[in-house]
Amino acid sequence: MTSAEKFIAFKKILPEHVQLVAVSKTKAEDEILEVYQAGQRLFGENKAQELVPKYEALPKDIEWHMIGHLQTNKVKYIAPFVGMIHSVDSLKLMKTINKEAGKNERVIPCLLQFHIAEEETKYGFSLEEAHDILGSEAFRNLKNIKIRGVMGMATFTDNKEKVHREFRHLIQIFDQLKKEYFAEDPKFKEVSMGMSDDYLIAIEEGSSIIRVGSAIFGSRN
Repeated sequence: MTSAEKFIAFKKILPEHVQLVAVSKTKAEDEILEVYQAGQRLFGENKAQELVPKYEALPKDIEWHMIGHLQTNKVKYIAPFVGMIHSVDSLKLMKTINKEAGKNERVIPCLLQFHIAEEETKYGFSLEEAHDILGSEAFRNLKNIKIRGVMGMATFTDNKEKVHREFRHLIQIFDQLKKEYFAEDPKFKEVSMGMSDDYLIAIEEGSSIIRVGSAIFGSRN
């Protein structure tokens, strides 16, 4: 099957309320274009240095999401156009996004990344850290970013019950933050969780955005 055929088949099984971010990291522009021509408009990249040339070369109605760990010194390159940043994991990064968004006269939608996996390699806030930031004056002063929800990655494991548990934990975090800080904000509604190996579990547990690459494009180049 071609990437376009895989995408079309994939979309058929996806519930309407779940957004698909087609993860195009390491993929060539013609491969991305094939999926674009089949109807996909939302693509995700892990690295700013890969995202910028793709943005410049590909159709402008593509919405690009930054889904990988983002260094503060790379924010300025994507701030003019990025549709959403999923991987916000520090106040320092929030302040940088806010500053660069302001320079571009934009408000950038962001998700707070939480560390829900038992693996040590994943980035993300603890719930305590998020409480400290969301309750702070520094956060209230950020006018050019808007927090739209949360993001997390489950442990890479065959233990499905563990994955269920970790995704459930992220939903609990979302619910708590919604109640305490965003009750009046209808746009705080996104839970970005689930990738090619575990998106079905994520959808079952309440994901609103899945980030899928290899199930559409095949294994990484």
